[in-house]
Amino acid sequence: MRRVTVQVDGFPMVGRRAPGPGGPPVVCVHGAGISSRAFRPFLAELGGQHDTWAVDLPGCGASAAPSGRMPLRALADALVQWLPATGPEPVVLLGGSFGCQIAVDVAVRYPDRVAGLVLVGPTVDPKARTAPRQLVRWLRNAPYERPSMARLNVADYRDAGLRRVRWAFAEALRDRVEDKLPHVHAPTLVVRGSTDRLVPQEWAEEATALLPSGRLAVVEGAGHMVPHRRPAELASIVREFLADRCGSVGVGGGRGSGA
Repeated sequence: MRRVTVQVDGFPMVGRRAPGPGGPPVVCVHGAGISSRAFRPFLAELGGQHDTWAVDLPGCGASAAPSGRMPLRALADALVQWLPATGPEPVVLLGGSFGCQIAVDVAVRYPDRVAGLVLVGPTVDPKARTAPRQLVRWLRNAPYERPSMARLNVADYRDAGLRRVRWAFAEALRDRVEDKLPHVHAPTLVVRGSTDRLVPQEWAEEATALLPSGRLAVVEGAGHMVPHRRPAELASIVREFLADRCGSVGVGGGRGSGA
């Protein structure tokens, strides 16, 4: 994978590319406090067939950032400033967890830069928008993730620093993604792992129904971190979505599955 660094507001912002023929580029956006490491198995699956990228948001992974707090809107703006590294055409943003909220914010405020969205495990379920409820759900979800995911999380939290991790989780809780989803007009695929305890089926269906052009796919046997746990299945679902994204995308909650 090729490393690409772009200066965003004077700070290096790092992405990694798995080259592939054709476009639009698929850009993976990670969750709160972690980094693009979690997407590497997925890049290995989709790269070679589609031009695929994963970016470290400011202050995470290999990317630097100002010392102060960066709200979600600032993280989205930084991502947009980095996107020209992938080329001139609009991109497909693939968000994971909190990365979905950033991808949605970009799609609403910068629609010309987004050809489509893939929202994998979109947070935050409005019925559990408190830190204690999210912590309980996170603990319940842990048994359904690979043990290697815990090691990646520890390394990522160390790199970002606990203060920045806390800020990111606070931003996730503050952001009302459900108010933005109706304003996303790019074709959008919502993906949920069947055993995801952070994103229950009811919320995944509600989020899909709020989208003007949305469909839902469920990956059997996966928890919250589908790109790390089931990268081949996710790549297959995304390839299908990319193939017909300019055609009819089931409106308001059509459901598929990957196994």
